[in-house]
Amino acid sequence: MNTAAWVGAIADIFSLYNILVLIGGVLLGIFIGAMPGMSSVMGLSIMLPFTFKLRGIASIIMLLGIFSGSIYGGSISAILINTPGTSASAATAMDGYPMAVKMRQPGRALGISTFSSMFGGVFSCIVLIFGATYLSKVALNFNAPEFFALAMFGISIITGVSGKSVLKGLIGGCFGLLLATVGADNFTGHYRFTFGNSFLRGGFTLVPVLIGVFAFAQALKLIEENYNEGKRDVQTHLERVFPTKDDLKAILPTVLRSSILGTLIGAIPGTGGDIACWVGYNTAKQFSKHPEKFGHGAPDGIAASEAANNAIAGGAFVPLLSLGIPGDAGSAVMMGALTMLGITAGPLLFVDQPQKAYDIFLGLLMANILMGVFGFLLARIYGK
Repeated sequence: MNTAAWVGAIADIFSLYNILVLIGGVLLGIFIGAMPGMSSVMGLSIMLPFTFKLRGIASIIMLLGIFSGSIYGGSISAILINTPGTSASAATAMDGYPMAVKMRQPGRALGISTFSSMFGGVFSCIVLIFGATYLSKVALNFNAPEFFALAMFGISIITGVSGKSVLKGLIGGCFGLLLATVGADNFTGHYRFTFGNSFLRGGFTLVPVLIGVFAFAQALKLIEENYNEGKRDVQTHLERVFPTKDDLKAILPTVLRSSILGTLIGAIPGTGGDIACWVGYNTAKQFSKHPEKFGHGAPDGIAASEAANNAIAGGAFVPLLSLGIPGDAGSAVMMGALTMLGITAGPLLFVDQPQKAYDIFLGLLMANILMGVFGFLLARIYGK
């Protein structure tokens, strides 16, 4: 490694100006992620023009903060109101909301989510720093057969998360496949099942479907409960915001396993946090000694989803920086920002501009650490 470049990168990241910019980016990312309907890609796209006013590497640092913070922020609304802020937190709602409401332990749920998110993000950054070259070779070997196998594995997860009602899960999966056929065909360009409606030509995008499935259903459920039971006092007091030693001991194997899975999935171009969270959740359920507890407030369910979806951050930068190929939609926006700032992602980046690469490494690492710090410090505010 280039020692001089590392020293320069450390000086860049730990300057007061860049630290303040990074803090602002992380807080903004958490806020964007916690708003149902917003996503990390949308947040990055909206804030990209504003970063051009920042000097030096600060624009990239701010985008890294938004990228990391928004993935974690989605778990806040998933846990507290059963509405994932981003698609990457959909699996978190499966156990996060029951723990927060039925078990009346919102602080515990947020604490497990925050710890798992920070662990997954930091783990993937360490892998990015020391193993980018090796993981890029793995990503290059993914061709059509591997992507088909990954897609089939994703569909098979339906049976794992359906619980006792496998039939309902299969019906939901088939309905999802039918929704995916609406719009322009990726190969021929022909419009399918649009019924002459121009609004359907783009198909059903993930965020509106997510809002319809989770937010609208939850709104109807709350209206029904308030109508039947009258006005209720909602618990906003969080008993504690940091996981207990017993919780940490119980979830640590799951967090480590999901972090590895999330990093590997993130390194595969064309994937993302929405795939990683379900793969991590399903794997945790398969390895669990008490799979019947999943869906009813299992700590492993929250930890698996959050560790996996946050670990894709470091994984997605592996093909981006080493090959010039974005790992997911968020890193594609980041690639555009790098290009606009005169930083060419690819194999020559580490030769021509090594300090810029190390700036990104350290910036992403610090963003995930700050994300965890603010997650614990502001958890009581989230509860309100």
